[in-house]
Amino acid sequence: MKTIWKFQFENKGMFGLDMPKGAEILTVQTQEGIPCIWALVDPGQEKEKRIIVIHGTGHPVQQAEQKKYIGTYQECEGSLIWHVFELVKG
Repeated sequence: MKTIWKFQFENKGMFGLDMPKGAEILTVQTQEGIPCIWALVDPGQEKEKRIIVIHGTGHPVQQAEQKKYIGTYQECEGSLIWHVFELVKG
């Protein structure tokens, strides 16, 4: 049986998240000011590291073809806009 898990993160530019294999990333949003990714997971699967990359609006996006867009979130009452991608294996 699958369930939805929340993964909190800090805006570090690039970081890894340990998720059960096959996890389907659903969305990225903030909850009480903390950025989070929600994913549909099978808790019985072993974990794998997923690489997440964050880019600000107007910032260069290197190797864009190797990144899958997840979503966008805002901080500081909308004055900072962040776009979240997953680094895909190619």
